[in-house]
Parts: sequence; C-alpha cells; structure tokens
Amino acid sequence: MIAAWYEKQGPARDVLVVGEMPEPTAGPGEVRIRVAVSGVNPGDIKKRQNTFGYGMPYPRVIPHSDGAGQVDQVGQGVSLYWLGRRVWCHGAQSYRPFGTAAEFCVVPVAQAVALPAVATFEQGACLGIPGITAHRAVHVAGPVHGRTILVQAGDSAVGYCAVRLAHRAGARVIASVRTDADEPMVRRAGADFVLVSSDELVAQVRAIAPNGVDHIVELAFGANIASDADLLAMGGSVAAYATDVARPAIPFWPLAFNNARLYLLGSDDFPPEAKAAAAQALNEALAAGWPGYAIAERVPLAEIARAHELLEQPARHGRIVVTI
Repeated sequence: MIAAWYEKQGPARDVLVVGEMPEPTAGPGEVRIRVAVSGVNPGDIKKRQNTFGYGMPYPRVIPHSDGAGQVDQVGQGVSLYWLGRRVWCHGAQSYRPFGTAAEFCVVPVAQAVALPAVATFEQGACLGIPGITAHRAVHVAGPVHGRTILVQAGDSAVGYCAVRLAHRAGARVIASVRTDADEPMVRRAGADFVLVSSDELVAQVRAIAPNGVDHIVELAFGANIASDADLLAMGGSVAAYATDVARPAIPFWPLAFNNARLYLLGSDDFPPEAKAAAAQALNEALAAGWPGYAIAERVPLAEIARAHELLEQPARHGRIVVTI
C-alpha cells in the first residue's frame, strides 16, 4: 500500500516519507478501513515535532488519528455488519504506530463509527479529535440543558463543534471569537450570543449572565483562567482541553470561594463510554442537518508535508484533509 510515515521527529519536509508498505491485516476485534480521507489535527503535528518531549513511541509512525473510508476486512469476533460499511474512525494513532495517512488502516471496531448517509468522507475524517473533545468539554460536568455555557474560541475546531453540541443539548450558549468575521459561522452553529474577545469580555458576559455562567469550555487555560474565575457562577466548572502555557498559575481563592470545578481533558484517554456517547451525538448532529466543518484545503497524500505546513501556518478558516 501507499503510506506516509516518519522514523524521526522534526520539520515536516525533513522527516515525512511517502512510499510503499505492506498492507495491514485486521486482527481479533479489529476492522480494516480502506481510507478515503485522512484528517490532520494539531496533535498530529505536535507528535511529529516532539513538542512534549516524549520522543519516538515506535520506530516508524504513520501519522493521523482521524480518517474516513470503507471497511474492507473484519477480524475474528467482529460482526459482518461492518464489512463494506462507510465509517469514520478516531484514535487510529493513539497508542498505536500506524494511523490513517495510508491506503489502509486497522483500528479496534469500537473506534470505527458508521458514517451517516448524508455525510461525506471529508466530513467524517474531521470528526474524531475535535468532535469527541468538544462533546467531552461540553458534558463532562453534567447535563447542560437550561444552563449557560461560555465557549471560549468558538471559532476554533473544538469550539465550533462545542457550540453546536451545547446548543443541541439545550444550553444557552455564549461564544467568544477572535474577529467580527468569525461571528456568522459561530452563530449558525447555534450560539445565542457571540462576543469578540477583548478586555471588555468579562463585562460583556456579565451583562448577559449577571449571576455568572455555569460552565466554560476553554482553549487557552493559562491566558483565561483568571477571567474565567470572575465569570463562573457558584458551583460552576471549567473544562480545559488546551493551554497557551505549560505551567499556568491559577487564582486559587476566587475559584475556591465559588466552589468551582476544573476538568483538564486529554482526548486520547477519555473513558470509552464518553467516546461512544460523543460519536452518537456527532452522528445525530450530522443527520439533523449540521453541515460539519468547512474544508480549507484538500491535499493529496503525496504532498502530506504541505498539509502539515498548512496547519502550522493556517491561511484561512477550515480543516486540512489529506486525500488518499
């Protein structure tokens, strides 16, 4: 099969190789997917760059955890229901060496999700990491129906999906965005209020929610935790899936006096039942008419280094996908 891989970490053009590899075979409890589209996420970039200093987990890595295609082989113990099924997958390169940047990819059947008929392979390939993270970030503190949620960076991949899922779950959604140009997209996703991030954000949110917000979905924990503490209602919560600084300080007493709860979310290690609930909610959103993510660039597998560079230096909104 044709695949992309790296055997050392570093800049995309220095380490990514495209060539021939043996086709994988589905083992017990697994399915093999003939990949149509591979999704590129910031986590894939960080692994290749060795951002967190963990080094090479395997001698050879085929990157990308998310993808979509058609099941063409099932392993022992897997229902024939899956054979020929259009699916999206997640976690393909989580604790495994070979992800979706290849003609074929093998995953445990629990990590393959039937793709709704209305959805394209491109949309399916974009769902895994951002969609499951968004669902967990919205729901980790409990039911959100009738509650007020602030989604910081509602124009980001996780934020945009979090707005949609919170809206569908019956929350009142406030979203912050970087620019006025981001407002229409986030409002279409279901935000009741869209605010451009500024020094006035706390006052603007307080004008909407005088008693504070019940829950905050947070992208930049270090930069925002102080203002988040000012915005929380009594007993409120913050679910952070990323931070701008590795060792942020926290305003302990304001959070303590509010009896606040902090949830720090690492998407690879969400409980299986949380991933399953997220997959179901994402499919239901697509089936109900959510258009999913805008695609900014479609890059062929032979040019995978360019796909990584586009994500590192984005020129416009939308997801980067690699076509197989």
